[in-house]
Amino acid sequence: MGKLAVYKYISMMFIIIQFVLSIFTLVGLWGGSVPPAGNTAMAMLVYILPMLIIANTVMLAYWLVRRHWIISIFPLLTILFCIPYIGTIYQPGNQPADDETGHGIKIATYNVASFGRETSGFMAQDILSEMKKHHVDVLCMQEYSDISGDKLNSNSYKDYFPYMATGNRDMVIYSKYPIGKKKNIPFDETNNSAMWADIDVNGKTIRIFNVHLETTGFNRTMHRVAKLERNGIRVENNNIISAIYDNYTLGMIIRSGQATTVTNERQQSPVPSIVCGDFNDVPYSYVYNTMLSGMVDGFKECGNGWMQTYRGKKAVRIDYIFHDKAFKGISYYTKELTYSDHKPVFMQIEI
Repeated sequence: MGKLAVYKYISMMFIIIQFVLSIFTLVGLWGGSVPPAGNTAMAMLVYILPMLIIANTVMLAYWLVRRHWIISIFPLLTILFCIPYIGTIYQPGNQPADDETGHGIKIATYNVASFGRETSGFMAQDILSEMKKHHVDVLCMQEYSDISGDKLNSNSYKDYFPYMATGNRDMVIYSKYPIGKKKNIPFDETNNSAMWADIDVNGKTIRIFNVHLETTGFNRTMHRVAKLERNGIRVENNNIISAIYDNYTLGMIIRSGQATTVTNERQQSPVPSIVCGDFNDVPYSYVYNTMLSGMVDGFKECGNGWMQTYRGKKAVRIDYIFHDKAFKGISYYTKELTYSDHKPVFMQIEI
């Protein structure tokens, strides 16, 4: 009787764990549909969806091995509900990464991290060489710096990209096609911003949005902790976790407002639009859903493999290219470059 009681107790604990996992996962899928202000706990679940999906997969295998067929339905249904989310970070298929047919136009977005603040201009030139290699027609840069020592990067870029539009702070759009109207979209009380430029592609005008939303604050918090500890001040782990959580939640709220501002501007565009940039947020988040509203996620349309755009310790997708339904995606991919903590994202689009 003792062993049977222990067995039943353990089985009941696993059933409870399964129900909690399923509920948390489903709430996480819904978390990106509500504004993070006042719903921060729900919004934070979006960030751990990959771990929740893995946990449900492990539990599914456990129930199948134990032949608990009825209970196994719960993790199975949970995983099936997650398929649309999984499609934002993984797409099957053997489509070639780069399309060099010249069909349509090639868009690229890249957070260049101020070219590492190096003064020789070598890094900016190397990035330009990569853009040439990939036949990029329009390049959106975030954290752009025009100064490399006593030289201007814009002077060296203009032979390949004869047209250029600059934003408020550190934003730029380079283009091989003529640029008409443009507009800066500053964000209050932050160094981040957005912009758009109208580009004439063989007689057809399209509007390109270049966006850099509020950062998560994770790296800034860790740098402050490291600085304090170098000065002999020890910071407790619970204080670090609290600071990271506070920065994440504050960042989510700020980004949600910025995303709404950009989306309202985009929805007023009289011509079809393409939205590129560093959103600093993960797929299925409120920011992602707000920026996507009415548009097509290029990766879900024509990407393949795992999509991760941040090169730091957090292997996540935070850089995107979306487009209006008037366009059609041909290819979508990233390139592993070491010039920044981000990867550049490329997309071939049929106009």
